[in-house]
Amino acid sequence: MTINLSPLWISLKVSLLATIITFIFGIIIAYRVYQYKGKWRTLIETILLIPLVLPPTIVGFLILIFLGKNSIVGQILSQWDISIIFTWYGAVIASMVIGFPLMFRSTLGAFEQIDSLLLDSARVEGASEIAVFYYISLPLAFRGILSGIILSFTRMLGEFGATLMVAGNIPNKTQTIPMAIYFAVQAGEIKEGWFWVIILLFFSFFTILILNNLSR
Repeated sequence: MTINLSPLWISLKVSLLATIITFIFGIIIAYRVYQYKGKWRTLIETILLIPLVLPPTIVGFLILIFLGKNSIVGQILSQWDISIIFTWYGAVIASMVIGFPLMFRSTLGAFEQIDSLLLDSARVEGASEIAVFYYISLPLAFRGILSGIILSFTRMLGEFGATLMVAGNIPNKTQTIPMAIYFAVQAGEIKEGWFWVIILLFFSFFTILILNNLSR
């Protein structure tokens, strides 16, 4: 049995790029929400966490509406001859939307565990907000941030519904491991399906192992 390994490389490429972008935006947004004490905070958190509970197909549908050719964004992109739908870039966007809530929630929780007296003491000593963030908040929240990275990466690696709707199932271009499993089973290729299932189980096992070590 010869198995095309392109789903593995596509999945890793999509998940790694999506994780890097989600890591950057997740930390920035989580820290801004952490600092914000206004009455709209609960609403903001709810909006940012919605993709965590929505079915992935709904998330994919909304992304299609937002980035489709008939949308404002889609029309702007088409003027620059840029296509997102049914490309691996679309898979990255779908993965980012699905994985972002995990990164955001884990990072926000880590920031909330920091003793605010430490931050206030640094400010009293003349430290700027950037210095407080970089030298105090980030190091103290490191474990929670790392957990968010691992969880979001693994979630993105196993993403199926939103990615299928936005990027499609194009062999050697957008076919990720979950799609390879689904369509292998549909075609009666059970051995190939098992191969990809074992790959994902391998990643999942070591993810849980790393998280358990971090929690201790």
